Amino acid sequence: MKILNLGSLNIDKVYAVGHFAAAGETIKAERLDLFPGGKGLNQSIAAARAGAEVYHAGAIGRDGGGLSELLRGSGVNVGLLRQLDGESGHAVIQVTPSGQNCIIVFPGTNGMITHGYIDSVLKNFAKGDVLLLQNEISCVDYAMEKGSEMGMRVVVNPSPVTDALLNCPLGLADCFILNETEGMALAGTGSSANADILRALAKRFPAADIVLTVGKDGALYSGRDGTFLSHGIYDTDVKDTTAAGDTFCGYYIACTAAGESPREALEKASAASSIAVSRKGASPSIPEMREVMSFLERNDG
Repeated sequence: MKILNLGSLNIDKVYAVGHFAAAGETIKAERLDLFPGGKGLNQSIAAARAGAEVYHAGAIGRDGGGLSELLRGSGVNVGLLRQLDGESGHAVIQVTPSGQNCIIVFPGTNGMITHGYIDSVLKNFAKGDVLLLQNEISCVDYAMEKGSEMGMRVVVNPSPVTDALLNCPLGLADCFILNETEGMALAGTGSSANADILRALAKRFPAADIVLTVGKDGALYSGRDGTFLSHGIYDTDVKDTTAAGDTFCGYYIACTAAGESPREALEKASAASSIAVSRKGASPSIPEMREVMSFLERNDG
């Protein structure tokens, strides 16, 4: 089974700060690091490092050659990637000593995806293949429609949640992977209780599997068949949470695409994200499957 990630590619500018800048405040950054990133790129790398057959489609600018090379070097097929005039997408990220982050994203070439390009990409895939989407590129709604028409398994990581995303045909999704904030926005519930969010999402999207990541409480799963699962987190020294969600998402998709059960996928995805937060950076922090299996042997044995 092939995984097509029609997703973003960014150059991350990560500033180490004592605290997040408040409105009207100027603060000094202790350090600047440049990393490849973007939810799309990170999730493709995670899925590939988990052992899946991954194809990344999207757009980079003249400055994006390193992004393409990183994907290729991580085992991702980049034959469908397009280079356009202009700058690649980039993100400005503040990271505090505790590992928390806040992010500003500029779309760049991620915002130049067209219907025609999506059509040309989808011709290379078939019914049963996975289409992974986030909300950092243009024409997400069109991709959902066309992927669903083809019978692809449409997996949506609804981040960031915007008015445009909420107007997408979300009912076409076969699976949502999202955090508490995104869950509340899609569920339309005023409750912040994890169980309430999960129930509301399952009611709104009865044809979809729901995977809800809930920070220190781990992850919850609600299957379209009524199955409910939960998995806790692993205790690690947190250094940078930037790629935690993307690592979890890529691993979960790769494991389920390989035929593993949701329970097995939750376990490996949770372990992979725990390893990622113990390292600096976004894509550089994403582990290989052999590291995940070794981690699980130490922690579950």
